[in-house]
Amino acid sequence: MSADLATRYLGLELSSPVVASASPLTGDVETVRALVDAGASAVVMPSLFEEEILQEELELTRALEAGAEHFSEAATYFPSVPELVNAADRYVACLAELKGAVTVPIVASLNADTRGGWVRHAGRLASAGADAIELNLYTVAADPERSGVEVEAELLGVVADVRRAVEVPLAVKLSPYFSSMAHMARQVVGAGADGLVLFNRFYQPDIDLEALDVVPRVELSSRWELRLPLRWIAILRPLLPDTSLAASSGICSGQDVAKAVAAGADVAMMTSAVLRHGPGHVSTVIGELRRWLDDHGYASVGQLRGSMSYAASADPSAFERANYRQVLHSWTSPGELSSPPPPS
Repeated sequence: MSADLATRYLGLELSSPVVASASPLTGDVETVRALVDAGASAVVMPSLFEEEILQEELELTRALEAGAEHFSEAATYFPSVPELVNAADRYVACLAELKGAVTVPIVASLNADTRGGWVRHAGRLASAGADAIELNLYTVAADPERSGVEVEAELLGVVADVRRAVEVPLAVKLSPYFSSMAHMARQVVGAGADGLVLFNRFYQPDIDLEALDVVPRVELSSRWELRLPLRWIAILRPLLPDTSLAASSGICSGQDVAKAVAAGADVAMMTSAVLRHGPGHVSTVIGELRRWLDDHGYASVGQLRGSMSYAASADPSAFERANYRQVLHSWTSPGELSSPPPPS
């Protein structure tokens, strides 16, 4: 009998641990249908950014006020605008369309820039029917006058504010750059998060030497990037037994999903692999996962979950400092660091 892939995430019943995470693809209805047809058990929409909403509002205000200081009649005349649609309106409309098109849970993703914005937009997404909300806490702490304690307190305040404002399940997508990741994770859960997504990939800027300009460079994730989420999911699973954990970054195959679940993840989120190979790749990954479970005698993903977590590991130090030493020693061998051969 084939293994049971059913799992729970944020209190939602899912058919498998494979989730389509936020990307340009998950904002398109036809592509989402294809993802779900291929087996995606839930879909995370692209993030709604508060800056986009504010920028559109600013541009509209400038357009409506153009000429007001030059023509006396302009002060009392404005064009008839039956409906003003901004980025938030379009996002809510897309959410409604996705909800009507597929039956799997739709998770809205939000990245705001102000405390009030987090609360206001999260409330609107919840009212629009989102099955859950993912708070995309993407921020670069570049102000030298602000301590790590202040930065973390502000992030925790955002989570607590949103938790008070909405009743739908709440996930928080974290970066790995906290000085005490385990402490911060527990604090986020204490502030009201039902789940953690590990981790947010910070897209680093590049420099164009010809144009002498800072330019964005998007690099799709690679399989080796899964190692960082694996480490922290394995560590956090026994510390947060009732919290949903999602692995993000580097999920490319069914074996990668099996690794994430073994470490303690409830779901594995895919973006880059789908962008590379198309929505149908989800079916390939699910097939690989099912075959791996069957070949290794697992009746379900629940049986595998957490079997390689920090608490269950025969050598917990493998997730800590000892692993660093072992990796270095495994790379070198006698004679490997000898002088290079002379040039030919």
